[in-house]
Amino acid sequence: MAIIRRKPHEMPALNTSSLPDLIFTVLFFFMIVTHMRKHEVKVSYQVPQGKELTSVGNKRNVVDLYIGRPLNTAEREEGTVAVQVDDKEVALGELSSAMAERMAEFSEIDRDQVIVSLKADASTPMSVINEAKLALRKAGALKVSYSAQERKTAE
Repeated sequence: MAIIRRKPHEMPALNTSSLPDLIFTVLFFFMIVTHMRKHEVKVSYQVPQGKELTSVGNKRNVVDLYIGRPLNTAEREEGTVAVQVDDKEVALGELSSAMAERMAEFSEIDRDQVIVSLKADASTPMSVINEAKLALRKAGALKVSYSAQERKTAE
C-alpha cells in the first residue's frame, strides 16, 4: 500500500486593494457626522431641562450668549457670574455695549433676523437673566432663544 502524502497548503495573501477606499469612507463619515464647536466656552454651565423644545432653524444669524460660573479658579467666588458673547468674555454691566458691537457686524437686512441663543446655567439667579435680557433689549437684540435639554421622562 502506498502512503499518500499531502502537500501543505499555503494561506492565500490578504487582498488589501480596497483598504484605502474603506479608510477614506470611514474618514468622510466621521467628518460629516462630527459636530464642530464654533466657540471656546469659558463659562461653566449646566443646561436646564425642559419639555416641548424646538430647534432654531437658521443658525447663520445666531449669537451665543453664555451665562454661568467662571472657569478661572481665581474668579470662582460664591455668587460670581461670568458672561460670554460668542468668544468674548464681558462683564454683565458691559453686555449691552458688547451686544451692540456684535449686532453691528451683521448687515442691515440680517440685523432684524438675529437670534440670541441664551445658554444659562440652571442655577443662575433669575435676576441675572433679567439683567441680561434688559441689556439685550438696549442693544436691539429682541429675539431671544433659551437653550435647554429634553427632559427624560421615567416610564
